Amino acid sequence: MAYYLTADGGTESLRARVYDLSGNCLGQKAVSYDTRFAPGARAEQAPEDWWNALVAATAGAVGDAGINASQIEAMCFATTCCTVVALDKAGNPLRPALMWMDVRANAEADAVLATGDPALAINGAGQGPVSAEWMIPKALWLKRNEPHVYDEAYTICEYQDFLTLRLTGERCASLNNTGLRWHYSNRNGGWARGILAALGIDDLAEKWPDRVVPPGEVVGTLTPQAAAALGLRPEVKVVQGGADALIGMIGLGVAKPGQLALITGSSHLQFGVTEAPLHAPGVWGAYPDIVYPDRWIVEGGQTSTGSIINWLRRFCGGNLDLAELNRKAEALEPGSDGVIVQDHFQGNRTPYTDPLSRGAIVGLTLAHEPHHVFRAIMEGIGFGTRAILDAFRAGGYASTEITVGGGATASRLWMQIHADTAGLPVRIPASADAPSTGSAVLAAHGAGRFSSIDDGIAAMVRPGTSIDPRPRETAMYHEIYQRYLGLYPALKGALA
Repeated sequence: MAYYLTADGGTESLRARVYDLSGNCLGQKAVSYDTRFAPGARAEQAPEDWWNALVAATAGAVGDAGINASQIEAMCFATTCCTVVALDKAGNPLRPALMWMDVRANAEADAVLATGDPALAINGAGQGPVSAEWMIPKALWLKRNEPHVYDEAYTICEYQDFLTLRLTGERCASLNNTGLRWHYSNRNGGWARGILAALGIDDLAEKWPDRVVPPGEVVGTLTPQAAAALGLRPEVKVVQGGADALIGMIGLGVAKPGQLALITGSSHLQFGVTEAPLHAPGVWGAYPDIVYPDRWIVEGGQTSTGSIINWLRRFCGGNLDLAELNRKAEALEPGSDGVIVQDHFQGNRTPYTDPLSRGAIVGLTLAHEPHHVFRAIMEGIGFGTRAILDAFRAGGYASTEITVGGGATASRLWMQIHADTAGLPVRIPASADAPSTGSAVLAAHGAGRFSSIDDGIAAMVRPGTSIDPRPRETAMYHEIYQRYLGLYPALKGALA
């Protein structure tokens, strides 16, 4: 028997899992790490924490699976995207990593957009904005604010690439990440050197990894040091993965044009598959070949979703009983007795791409209790998803259903709210651990077990449950949604 090791390096922890060729998860282990927040919407992590988590989680997952580690044939991992790290020539971090949710590089994002480079077509058809989360703005921030770090950096890369370097010794990036967040165009010359030249950071291209490899291709095998640390054979193939949400598309089985994936967790990401390029205001992409060959991906996203639920728990002293909150919230009518939440707690990714926007809870009275706010948060996030789907439709892309993966699928209420606010059926595959399942498909494909990613999906991804929108609730939410849409322009000036 051959088995496949995956890792899902998320915002709060790294989760290692072991899969067989039928897509069954045989064992798993999660190891958490810290994020340090600071004023100015800053968020940082220690890259060594990721490596230590991978080592510990691998041992735990293999032990939980009850298999011999020598039976692991290949491994693949998905990580947070736009988590930027600067390394010295030995591969050691020079400073904490700038997390994906870190939006300190707002002025630098504006500078990128001001170049007017053709590579900006993926940013709302060139109209922007450019997100402060992305690679070039963050690298430019380092150049402007920590020039000693920038100058000393031999490699500037992402979480994904840091693990790849530690595992294989290869200075390699994923086409998934670079095509998604680095303004890299595999069909039009590669690196966006025009942007770099206009910003005076031509040397950044030399600091980026030497190779760009698409998901599903083998990067290399484990170094002796990495094999010893993980307790695996040096012959284990390391197969290229990518951004957790994009690899999650594979794990959800969203591969055909017209299908839409909603990846949930600390944030929400919406991805649609198209047969041809599509560029439109309020829409990111379309990105060619970053998941599947000869297919494009359109994108939307919400920066704060599950993280707002976690915020509510912290705000209330960590004593909230989520099961009790859920029971009380489920008994409420749509609209949470007049409470509406704007879900921009860490800025807005799309359709506004406004890192300076902030969260808001409006309509509160002395009669409201935590479960009103709890439900209103879920509804506000549902409205944020609908705003993205509306931008997709206006740009020429529409879907007839939503396939969902990630942590939010554990809440039947939240899934029903998503169906009702969007007016679309929600499909949840048998395995909601989409990035891990997608990584398993890629690992098996890279090991030669499947001739294509699509064949791997057919063998390893199975359907699960469906939740249909309710006509009465959908109609009620349509009216409340109009009020939600009014919050952003009304609050924009006040929050500036």
